[in-house]
Amino acid sequence: MTDATYQLAHIELNTQDIPEQSIVSTTLAKSPHVKPVLFRFAAGESLSEHTSTYPAVLLFLSGRAAVTLGEDSHEVETGAWIYMPPNLPHSITAHTPVVMLLEMIDCK
Repeated sequence: MTDATYQLAHIELNTQDIPEQSIVSTTLAKSPHVKPVLFRFAAGESLSEHTSTYPAVLLFLSGRAAVTLGEDSHEVETGAWIYMPPNLPHSITAHTPVVMLLEMIDCK
């Protein structure tokens, strides 16, 4: 037997019920090493440029968006996967309703 624990979460991919002009975030689990957060963006909504002290992974589960990473801009859509090192300035603008999973990783 192991001392491992686990959490199960249902990820809602339905973009029909994202409130207009909003970004909804839901923390899916709490762990000392990873923090998965589900973001749901209404079309046209954006997160302005910011940084994080943690490395992170973005997985776009549905929709299309513009993502700026440092000086580079990228158009992404369903299935896009992005690794971001710590302290990288980044921003996201949803062209359509978007569902995105953010995983912040604590490697300390």
